[in-house]
Amino acid sequence: RTIPQVIYQVQGGNYSFEAVQKGNVFYQRARGIERRLAEQNLKHWRQHPARYALWYFNPYAPCPPTWYDQPHTGQFKDHCFYEPKPGTCDSVYSG
Repeated sequence: RTIPQVIYQVQGGNYSFEAVQKGNVFYQRARGIERRLAEQNLKHWRQHPARYALWYFNPYAPCPPTWYDQPHTGQFKDHCFYEPKPGTCDSVYSG
């Protein structure tokens, strides 16, 4: 996948990123560090708390212990990260 494919991904009839939905995704150009981080993530780089997280969001409050019944795995800055329940995606995480 490419960075533009990720940014403009549509799921359930909506863009995956709220900033794209609201039209303010490019309020300033990406810096080199941000581009490198995006490229590392596309190459499957993972660190805690997002190692296996499929979902994250900024609740503008303390992180809830679950989100859509998925367990909270950690927080980075203001974003809360959540993983699938054990056994949900074992084939993805094996190896």
